[in-house]
Amino acid sequence: MRSAARFYAVQALFQMEAADTGLETVLGEFETHRVGAEIDGATFAEPDLPHFRALLAAAVTHQARIDQTVDRALVARWPIDRIDPTLRAVFRAAGAELVATDTPPKVTINEYVDVAKAFYPEGKEAKFVNGVLDHMAREVQPQAFG
Repeated sequence: MRSAARFYAVQALFQMEAADTGLETVLGEFETHRVGAEIDGATFAEPDLPHFRALLAAAVTHQARIDQTVDRALVARWPIDRIDPTLRAVFRAAGAELVATDTPPKVTINEYVDVAKAFYPEGKEAKFVNGVLDHMAREVQPQAFG
């Protein structure tokens, strides 16, 4: 259920940016129209709703800090605003989990690498996500890496 919450959080953050919608609007839409819905023969999994809400709230509350952390993890000529919006949503959701929850950083990294694989099953994005999130986690929670 937490994995589904992470996947939905990435989708919701992408939608918030693409449609320029606010937190309450996207929460309402996801909880009303997507959670448990059947679309094109596929049933959307039930997420851990409190975790989903917490990730979105933390991503919005800490967006500046998260984006700065992502920028430091990226090559200088690739600031966060130049990367793919789906990857940006992955980094923001993962950053929210790193900054505002007690999830171990290695779990967060593994979970969001899996989310990246779901969005990019044929690409190299999962390796990119792994590297950026490792850098972010070591900056945000250095004590977890001894």
